[in-house]
Amino acid sequence: MIRNLSEHDIDEVMNIWLDANQKAHSFIANTYWIDNYSTVKTMITQAEVYVYECDNTKQIVGFIGLNDQFIAGIFVKAHARSNGFGKQLLDYTKTIKSNLNLHVYAKNERAVAFYLREQFRIQDEQIEAVHHEKELLMTWKRT
Repeated sequence: MIRNLSEHDIDEVMNIWLDANQKAHSFIANTYWIDNYSTVKTMITQAEVYVYECDNTKQIVGFIGLNDQFIAGIFVKAHARSNGFGKQLLDYTKTIKSNLNLHVYAKNERAVAFYLREQFRIQDEQIEAVHHEKELLMTWKRT
């Protein structure tokens, strides 16, 4: 079931955020994610966030964070990846938004392939200021 984030979900969502970022971005020091944990926790409470909660276990396996039409990220627990949860979160978002955009590190090949498969297009490339990594701007528009 996909539903809005509630206050009691925040710690679980943040654990998913931290673990997913550390695993997907091995080219960035783990300390970066740890150092930004509290800032992101505050930002998540102010963002539009949808969680995927398994009906049978009532456990959150993933979430998507949005700021208007910008996808801040899709995060899925490691054991639940490649089971369609991220796609379902994105598909749900596509029903409520007509345009979406995001930034993704080019080295995060799994994420880039996922977004390309989901009809996103690369619009631009830039070097991200903090880590000096190539970052892609990807967009999707409902047809």
